[in-house]
Amino acid sequence: MKLYFAPMTCSLSPHIVLRELGLPFELVRVNNHSKRTADGRDFREINPKGYVAALLLDNGEVLTEGPAILQFLVDQVPGNALAPAYGTWERARLQEHLNFISSEIHGASAPLFNAEIPDSVKTIFRHKLFKRLDYLNQQLSAQDYLTGTFGIADAYLFTVLTWLPVFHIDIADWPALAAYSRRIAARPSVLAALAAEAATLPV
Repeated sequence: MKLYFAPMTCSLSPHIVLRELGLPFELVRVNNHSKRTADGRDFREINPKGYVAALLLDNGEVLTEGPAILQFLVDQVPGNALAPAYGTWERARLQEHLNFISSEIHGASAPLFNAEIPDSVKTIFRHKLFKRLDYLNQQLSAQDYLTGTFGIADAYLFTVLTWLPVFHIDIADWPALAAYSRRIAARPSVLAALAAEAATLPV
């Protein structure tokens, strides 16, 4: 498998999960502006949507969209602790978390990266994001991880929370979330993923 990634994007979450599961993979860096890959390809030929993450399988199939990639990966290693089995109530709860992160945290954060959006509009998105962070802070005040133990939803949420300093948002304003992020940041898989990404050369 090849994971196409760019630093400071949601592709960090499948990278973490690949390492948690011990699956073999190749890491390929993408320039989000030029759409060129480190191995010299036009990334849009791999993913016509033009953004990471993209997972190229050994059979030539390409899977995109973070929540779909995360669930595909976790199901390659039956019985692992990162996700409940399909068809269970617990799996439905996991999918609830993934959709919430995708639409309400990731989705609310994305406009804050856009320099063309006026600050007055960004303020609206910031206030919406703050409400969602309030909710997560309350949930994580009572438990260490979203589903009780570390799982794929936590890899995704951690990834999005790492963007907060870019927006000059201090996670310390949500103490439970700050402690949660520190716990995940200390995991060997996370340390290895961040180090591997940092070691790649810009495209």
